[in-house]
Amino acid sequence: MRSSNIITLLSALSGVIAHQFELPSADNIPRDIQQFRQKHPYKQKNNCHNDNDHRPVIKIRSSKNDTDDVSDEFRAGLLKANNGGTLHLPRDSLYIIGKPLDLTFLNDVEIRWDGQVRFTNDTPYWQAHAFRHPFQNSLMFWKWGGRDIRIHGSGVLDGNGQRWWDEFAGLEILDPDNEYLRPVLFYAENATNLSIEGIHQKDSPCWTNFVVTSRGVSFSDVVVTAHSNNASALPKNTDFFDSLNVEDVSVRRAWVDIGDDCFSPKSNASNVHVDTMYCNGTHGQSMGSLGQYEGEMSFVKDVVIENVWLLNGQHGARLKSWAGPDVGYGFIDNVTFRNFYQANNEYAAYLDSCYFNIDTETCEKYPSQMNITNIHFENFTGYTSGKYGLVVASLKCSTNPDAVCDNITFKDFNITSPCGDEAVVVCDGIKGDIGVDCVGADSVEAKAALSKTCSVPLATATPSF
Repeated sequence: MRSSNIITLLSALSGVIAHQFELPSADNIPRDIQQFRQKHPYKQKNNCHNDNDHRPVIKIRSSKNDTDDVSDEFRAGLLKANNGGTLHLPRDSLYIIGKPLDLTFLNDVEIRWDGQVRFTNDTPYWQAHAFRHPFQNSLMFWKWGGRDIRIHGSGVLDGNGQRWWDEFAGLEILDPDNEYLRPVLFYAENATNLSIEGIHQKDSPCWTNFVVTSRGVSFSDVVVTAHSNNASALPKNTDFFDSLNVEDVSVRRAWVDIGDDCFSPKSNASNVHVDTMYCNGTHGQSMGSLGQYEGEMSFVKDVVIENVWLLNGQHGARLKSWAGPDVGYGFIDNVTFRNFYQANNEYAAYLDSCYFNIDTETCEKYPSQMNITNIHFENFTGYTSGKYGLVVASLKCSTNPDAVCDNITFKDFNITSPCGDEAVVVCDGIKGDIGVDCVGADSVEAKAALSKTCSVPLATATPSF
């Protein structure tokens, strides 16, 4: 979905459902990238021309055309800038990357990223030569790593994803028989104090960011988009953020218009803070998925996600744990979703204990082994898509007798359904009072609520900005 369609709550508020709710400060919500930049201007330190900044500045030649590969020059520039310098990629310059780069040697380096870096779209070459990670059979164009790495600027990192999406159409990343692998746009491992500021990450073939075994990772004032020119091959699995074994992660002020999770820390993430994200056409703010691999323990803990706008997507706040005969175990603990403003999402809050696409019979026979504790949904406002009728939230805990599902609460949960009657929350297996009335998934009330389906238009801006 195009960013021009993103947050137009003007038409949504004036339309068929306007009488049901009012989103706070709707007039101040940015409706496109330009308005996002105006509301959240990125101001970078101009260390390329400041006599008081003694960091040496390194420049490399730019590409002469779309096929002029400067991979070697890019790596050489970072080697020169390493240990206290800055690699400068000037505005209106193009840098084509056509082969894998190992950049895990970095220490105290800045990249002033004002130009455009674009990967070639030679899919057979990349599938044969890209770096690999065993987690979900990931491919990577390049590997970043080291200590004190700052990427900042007004430039673009372009994954050139259209050919990848075209060739992947109809396939599934989690299908064990899938052999068509696609690279991650930005991959980092063993990084300490990595910051990405201001840049536009666009059109990733698969996940946009994948960070592994790292700490002190931050994103601020970034724009992330994935837009296809082929209606039969939309961007898929283009998550803004995925992770494995990370701690101390922050995201502040991000505009995300992609085709999958807006934010999704996976196995073994702790101390995570997200503040101010605008998400369109995504699968929501997701914890996980967790528990995919047999015998492995995984967790997400100590997370706060707040001040989030989610439109035209699958779900709002989401927790995903695997079920089935060969899965892992672990927990999700101490997660707060706060100040969520939603329009045209399926569920505003969703706990899926039968991930991934596990049928009811299999899930009952092999339920999830994940503990879900201390999860809080606070100050939710908006409306659902009507796909599930009057049901606006669904929290179904694992039926595993050894799995704990405790202290899951709602506070100021003001989500309505466009389908008419009073909204319904479905919950099963939660220990203790959740703070709102809820009914079991198999109850007469739940079945009646689910049957009253309807639909609403996309939340879009009028007039278009």
